[in-house]
Amino acid sequence: MASELKIPRLSENADVVSVTEIHVKEGDSIEQDQILLVVNADKSTADVRAPQAGKLSKLLVRVGDEVKVGAVYAHLESNAGEASSPVAASPPASEPTASVAPAGAQQRKNDAVEEPSPSDVRAIKADVAAHAATALLEAPPGTIVASPATRWLARKLGIDLTSLRGTGPRGRITEDDVKNAVGRSSPANWSGAGAVATPALPDFEKFGPVVREPLSAVRKLTARQMSVAWSNIPHVTQFDTADITELEAFRKSREGKGPKVTVTAFVMKACASALKQFPHFNSSLDLASGHLILKQYVHLGVAVDTKGGLLVPVIKDVDKKGVNEIAQELNDTAEKARNGKADMKGGTFTITNLGGIGGTGFTPIVNWPEVAILGLSRSRMEPVWKDGQWVPRLMMPLSLSYDHRVIDGADAARFTRRIAEMLENPWLMTL
Repeated sequence: MASELKIPRLSENADVVSVTEIHVKEGDSIEQDQILLVVNADKSTADVRAPQAGKLSKLLVRVGDEVKVGAVYAHLESNAGEASSPVAASPPASEPTASVAPAGAQQRKNDAVEEPSPSDVRAIKADVAAHAATALLEAPPGTIVASPATRWLARKLGIDLTSLRGTGPRGRITEDDVKNAVGRSSPANWSGAGAVATPALPDFEKFGPVVREPLSAVRKLTARQMSVAWSNIPHVTQFDTADITELEAFRKSREGKGPKVTVTAFVMKACASALKQFPHFNSSLDLASGHLILKQYVHLGVAVDTKGGLLVPVIKDVDKKGVNEIAQELNDTAEKARNGKADMKGGTFTITNLGGIGGTGFTPIVNWPEVAILGLSRSRMEPVWKDGQWVPRLMMPLSLSYDHRVIDGADAARFTRRIAEMLENPWLMTL
């Protein structure tokens, strides 16, 4: 005998659900509590499970369908000997079960069954509800115990729930477990598109002619690293401006008295000082062990635009060097990068300067496994209220992107402001 399977009410405010996944097809033998559909209801995702075991004789919905709550979505043929209505959960093994049937019971098995009293019905419903409420926490070993919301998040982030150990009650996998699993991913297990699988591209040639250009090794590496960083780091960008009027005058006054000193060299010196005052900006997050790794050295990566693409060579121990020494090493390192010979390992913080090209600001991507990156944009003269009057000042935009799991907004503002203050008072930096 066939029974009708109807869409249950999954949210108080949702009278219609959208079918996003179908896990069975007509003719399949299914088990009780097996996931048949996944639907969206009131901005959340939920699993629709089989109320009993049987054979799916007819499926009435397709992916993308909008279905009303209570509407029939499938027909289920019950297994031989089973009732066609939903079967209540079996009582726990610890509970006493019925003893041997009384004499004559076998002969009366085909007789009409006495209808239970209203009080019996209420007791049965309460018992079933109690078992349903605890079933998720009493799942046998090997069963994935997670709420529909957690399962939806795992699908969205590309996390395999079978690989996780739940931290919730009795091993239940929580949303935090899924989010932490994303944070533990690394380039070693990067699949080419970050945590979430990239959908297949359309056939662009249907719309017109195209030319395919192979990616260079540098471009492939950049794409890989940026995907890892963007997938794993919750980015926030703090913006500020620095008055570099005196800095530019000071810099020009030293022309011809040593190596060519650029604004970037002063920014590197200022960053090295600020990183000592704010050590968690000079760290890496290890979610697997639950530690923040604070580095006792300051190795700064500086983005360099080359013909082959963007490279980030690293200058070591910047905190131990003066501006002149930093400037000389910066010039040498940039040349090595353009020739493919620069050291690009061991960086603790990155600086990227687009001021020579233009722009008023941008949001740089943190260079994983670092936790922050500073972007510089083109300086320009602006009117500034100073000493009771408007005066022209050379202002440089600063853009600090940071990992919000490690750095709070207030500290990001303080860190950026500290760098600005040092650039506004260049004599504070030792040459």
